[in-house]
Amino acid sequence: MTGLIDIDEIFHEDRDNPPAERSLPWEETRDGVTVVVEPKPHWAEDMRAFRLDAREYCRYADWTAHGARARFFGHVDTSGDEVMMKARAMIAREIADGLWD
Repeated sequence: MTGLIDIDEIFHEDRDNPPAERSLPWEETRDGVTVVVEPKPHWAEDMRAFRLDAREYCRYADWTAHGARARFFGHVDTSGDEVMMKARAMIAREIADGLWD
């Protein structure tokens, strides 16, 4: 990237990678339900998909197979919106610290 660094462009470029290789969360919508998919950490068996507007999640494989009919579980403190906001804040801090060219 050249010139000013844009957070949206960073997310867009990460989305060019296959899902298993992404390092940033992304949104997916199926059957009228939107989730934010959390990237897979090295130790995890599968990624998690958090509902955008509720504190619920499911396994990404279940989301991929069943869409909105996937089995969602309650999560005490995280929604998809919060996952996305935390990632955007992290990148903004890294840009301010000069970690992105």
